Amino acid sequence: MHKRLQALGRLKPGAMNKTEAAYAEHLGQRQQAGEIAWFKFEGVKLRLADNTFYSPDFAVMLVNGELEIHEVKGFWLDDARAKIKIAADMYPFRFVAMRARPKKDGGGWAIEEF
Repeated sequence: MHKRLQALGRLKPGAMNKTEAAYAEHLGQRQQAGEIAWFKFEGVKLRLADNTFYSPDFAVMLVNGELEIHEVKGFWLDDARAKIKIAADMYPFRFVAMRARPKKDGGGWAIEEF
């Protein structure tokens, strides 16, 4: 009868939170419009050091074949900002963080590049 403990606010790997699900819908619309070729939630895992990995929220392939790494954040926790900065220095992809803008501010997504 021992339940596995999980930190508050954390979902099981492979499960999207509301913001990630909204962003997946946004990416689906962009794919339908021909702006992106492919995207995958938690589709890549990048090694940063021994026993240290970064698993971004979305891998996104543009129609020209370029691969981008998209991190979706409501707010930053733990070492997430450090990991994305380290990964951006190590790997030849465009790394961006997407934050949902409130509807009163026009909605959409605010982009932070690394």
